[in-house]
Amino acid sequence: MPAKPPLPTTQSTAQLQALGTQLRARRKALRVNSTAAAEAAGMSRVTLHRIEKGEPSVAAGAWANAVAALGMSLVALNAEDVHATRPESANGPDLPNWIPVRVRLADYPQLKALAWQVHGTDVLTPVEALGIYERNARHLDTEAMSAAEQALLQALRTGLRSATSDTTDV
Repeated sequence: MPAKPPLPTTQSTAQLQALGTQLRARRKALRVNSTAAAEAAGMSRVTLHRIEKGEPSVAAGAWANAVAALGMSLVALNAEDVHATRPESANGPDLPNWIPVRVRLADYPQLKALAWQVHGTDVLTPVEALGIYERNARHLDTEAMSAAEQALLQALRTGLRSATSDTTDV
């Protein structure tokens, strides 16, 4: 009889749920349905759904395939190095390929000025934010942009343009 797997800790369960949420948000930002994403990752739609919920019983290989299929990478960090590698400051995360799940207009003044026609919400999806930046590029004052907003725009351009073109070939 095989040994029972160890029960996940509260911390690891929370981390898997956060990763699952991030994967789902990335899939939605790319406008890829769950069936297509699951097929690209070589798994069933049910398995992808379980990953997006953060279930720890899903095989690590399936998690890695889902991450890769969405154009992301899986990186393990020492707990002590997390703050040194990913400083959370007023400028936001310092990651070259970082794309937030939601873009708060209040955090990005240039985007807020360009999104004057958006009513009833204070947050945008990454795809919506990139669309507003690109449609209104002629009005964008790059010198007035904070370092965080420049990093956001660069990450959106890098991550969403390449990921969108990759998924259209699948």
